[in-house]
Amino acid sequence: MRVPGCPRLVLPVPSGSRNLRPLSKIPAVTLAFWIMKICATTLGETAGDLLSMTLHVGYAVSSILLLSLFVIALIAQLLARKFHPILFWTVILATSTAGTTMSDFMDRTLALGYAKGSLILVLLLAGILAVWRLSGGILSVSRISSRRDELFYWAAILISNTLGTALGDYLADDSGLGFLGGALVITALLALVAAGHYFTRISAVFLFWAAFILTRPFGATFGDLLTKPAEAGGLGLGTIGSSAVLFIILALLIVRSQSPATHQPGD
Repeated sequence: MRVPGCPRLVLPVPSGSRNLRPLSKIPAVTLAFWIMKICATTLGETAGDLLSMTLHVGYAVSSILLLSLFVIALIAQLLARKFHPILFWTVILATSTAGTTMSDFMDRTLALGYAKGSLILVLLLAGILAVWRLSGGILSVSRISSRRDELFYWAAILISNTLGTALGDYLADDSGLGFLGGALVITALLALVAAGHYFTRISAVFLFWAAFILTRPFGATFGDLLTKPAEAGGLGLGTIGSSAVLFIILALLIVRSQSPATHQPGD
């Protein structure tokens, strides 16, 4: 209550407080982030195949089921007020499983083929990033604090994982490179992205999304190693055994990431 005749008390405003924003709900992009991303997307590959092929659910029904799980997890992530490792990686895993079946549905059920499916997804991802930028977003994954940026971020994540699946299948099957050749190409491209990060001034945004796309088929290669029979050069764990192993590894990494000493909610 103000007393008449007395000057108004004005409290000092800390420097920069006018620009305060909510803490990012996105983890810092570190080496641990990429290891967990590869585990999550590989688990998405094996779990998606488990549902659509091993359990004979089919690509269309699997896509609907997994997209529904993605929407539920995404709503929970959007409603959260701070970073929750389990919730964040659940959404990443959901985009990976949904991306696997979506890619297979486009390329096989709709008979678009891997090359055409990959091209459509590249254009769709470019469109999402363009609209995000034109709507005022800065495309920086370390500074996502608004609901609008979150929605664009997760839309780009979903399409990136779907594109990574289609690209990996194209390199392994249609390009003539085969399983090993496709894996070598993906590894070489990831090495170039890493070199671009450390030794050039190429846009960090471009390098992030390039790495995000490429780690999807890179993880799929690891998934094939786990699922393929021993006579084909794999470990013969099958989709069920591989999914269980990957789930345990990812769960352990998520538990470790919850430690305040190792978690940094965005750079």
